[in-house]
Amino acid sequence: MRLALGPRGLRARIVLAFSVGALLVSAVLVATTFGLARSYLLDQRESAATRQAFTDADVLASRLSTAGSEVGDELVDLVPSGGADVVVSHDGSWYSSRLDLGARDVPAALQELVAGGSAGTARIDTPTGPHLVVGVPVVTAGVQFYEVAPLVELQSALRTLTAVLGAGALTATAAGAAFGVWASRRVVQPLEQVAGAATRIAGGELGIRLPPSEDPDLLAIVASFNSMVDALSSRIERDARFVGDVSHELRSPLTSLTTSVEVLGARREELSERGRAALALVEDELGRFRRTLDDLLELARVDGAPVEESAEPVSLSALVREVLARRGCPPELVGTDADEVTAVRGDKTRLERAVTNLLDNADRHGGGVVGVQVRRADGAVQVLVDDAGPGVPPAERERVFERFARGPRAARGSLPGAGLGLAIVGETASGHGGAAWISESPVGGARLTLSVPGAAP
Repeated sequence: MRLALGPRGLRARIVLAFSVGALLVSAVLVATTFGLARSYLLDQRESAATRQAFTDADVLASRLSTAGSEVGDELVDLVPSGGADVVVSHDGSWYSSRLDLGARDVPAALQELVAGGSAGTARIDTPTGPHLVVGVPVVTAGVQFYEVAPLVELQSALRTLTAVLGAGALTATAAGAAFGVWASRRVVQPLEQVAGAATRIAGGELGIRLPPSEDPDLLAIVASFNSMVDALSSRIERDARFVGDVSHELRSPLTSLTTSVEVLGARREELSERGRAALALVEDELGRFRRTLDDLLELARVDGAPVEESAEPVSLSALVREVLARRGCPPELVGTDADEVTAVRGDKTRLERAVTNLLDNADRHGGGVVGVQVRRADGAVQVLVDDAGPGVPPAERERVFERFARGPRAARGSLPGAGLGLAIVGETASGHGGAAWISESPVGGARLTLSVPGAAP
């Protein structure tokens, strides 16, 4: 079974790479250092023990050359340096300087080597620790001399060296990880600046630019990003200016046309039945045209514009009651929290237009408003409008806030509107730092929600 690991971020991968790299380098250095140190210390110890063994063998040989000397007696008087012990084989008999040491402690391969007239060494493990056995043939005395030197101190030194090298490796790994954290911050910092600038630009702050960089690797990125933002800002300004100019240019002839139609309307009785029908059609289309122009002008004004400069305390409860009263709606249609709880900081005119568009949308496309609520939830103030219509399919709930987006019935011409009302609601909510969405109403129709961050009660 494979363990599924979640995706790691760039910073985590950089820190992990530095840590693993430092660990691998430390492990190689530790292994190499330990191997060289161990080999050197063992060679030095073996050389010293071999020299001492040959010296002690010569001393024993010189003593045994004296007439009447016995191996056992001379072995008792022989005191090797460094705490070593001596085992001697003579005429098939074994003699030892220590009672618990004997022929069994001398490897058979070393015995055969020394018996053949050659010196040699072998390492053995005893209950008291590792030892080095040096075998020397003493041909003149007819004995085989073995000196057993302890390696406990060398083993302790190697253990200490291992601990020191291990601690050094861990320290180096920790240092690598710390350096990785520093390096990851240096690497990710430009990306965080780009992300922060992009977020603020998306929020409508088109004057944001990345600061100049002295890093030659970042110069091209900074310049490209700032050029892209300049081009985007210029395009948005041109589009907004175009919409505003077109709307203003159309308003003058529309005003003249509306005046002329009003003059005709004042003499409606003088027209024929077909003339009155044509006049009514023209009046309806002129009204629709005027509303579309008004919506376009409003969109041009609020498109991406934050409300910090025009922000003022506004009670959404009081604002909704005012809008409903002007529309002649019954008071029991609305349920609100206290005015001080539903206070926000924003542009009252824009918020009033957004609430009006929500109510107009319910009247035109949803069979009428059946309930309005104003409440505070999770730090935001929400205006909820329920209608009596068939609802909005989930696949269409995001698209209806796009400009000129219309439902199937409206697209067929059975319902009025140009598809700009909810787009204005969405832009108003975004400009206030909030959001707008559509969900299913508990009473069966659609529920349109305008959410704006609330002010402190």
